[in-house]
Amino acid sequence: MTNILSVLALLVAAAAAVRSTWSPCGLSMLSTITPFGERGRGNRYGATCGWFVFGAAFGGLCLGGLAAGLALTVHASGASSALVGTLALGATMVVAVSETNLAGARLPAHFRQVNERWLDAYRPWVYGAGFGFQIGCGLATYITTATVYLTVVLAALTTSPTVALLIGVAFGLVRGSAVGLTRNSRTPMALLAFHKKFDLLRPWADRTVLAALALSAVVLSVAVGTVSTLVVVVVVAASAVVVRLGLQPRSIDSEDAPASTSASRAAPESVGSGNAATSGGTGSGRLSRQRW
Repeated sequence: MTNILSVLALLVAAAAAVRSTWSPCGLSMLSTITPFGERGRGNRYGATCGWFVFGAAFGGLCLGGLAAGLALTVHASGASSALVGTLALGATMVVAVSETNLAGARLPAHFRQVNERWLDAYRPWVYGAGFGFQIGCGLATYITTATVYLTVVLAALTTSPTVALLIGVAFGLVRGSAVGLTRNSRTPMALLAFHKKFDLLRPWADRTVLAALALSAVVLSVAVGTVSTLVVVVVVAASAVVVRLGLQPRSIDSEDAPASTSASRAAPESVGSGNAATSGGTGSGRLSRQRW
């Protein structure tokens, strides 16, 4: 069961990390850390991205540390493989219902944006690693998919602290590496064109999450063998209908987020112009960075 859960946890972690790129925070990072934005601030884009990925990996390590602590607890409890598999399947079902909105409600989440004032206040290694850490740990900023929670649960149920740590790092690396998607966006217009194309891919990210959940549910139901397959069929069928009809699950970042964050959805225009405004590097921004 440990091997099965390890593979499924890694799959769910990757799907969660990819889908989270379309959160307000993820889109903001793709609009602020750009070649022309870093050049305007007198920094090197590649170096800032490197610090961002490093911070995201460390954030993922912290998330994995949380899962590792829980894994030790599960291991110490002496729970049988059947019980562990049943708990994993139950958690997957709950998340699937939340993602497809079958019950008319979602699992709790919180809404938090990174502080973009860091861009003018600190050196690139500070805001690069700082932003990356907050995004990489998964729970510090916008949570747009409940599969982030499921990643922790499945990693913990592997009962292996080492595997749990690796899964957390993998989540952070996938989230952090997304910052490099804007490497060819060297002008504001190119960035705007990128975001228009990128937005078209979001339904596929939603479908990837649903596919990961459906596959996990089927594999776990077969592995456990004692859980009724009726619930599994319902969840898989509902997921298939959502994918087939091209419907998107109700998204936290589009419907539940506070109105004040709506500007984040227009990140290419608002943040792109903000980069131009701050790229001169004069005033308090430069002075504040000298403290670091």
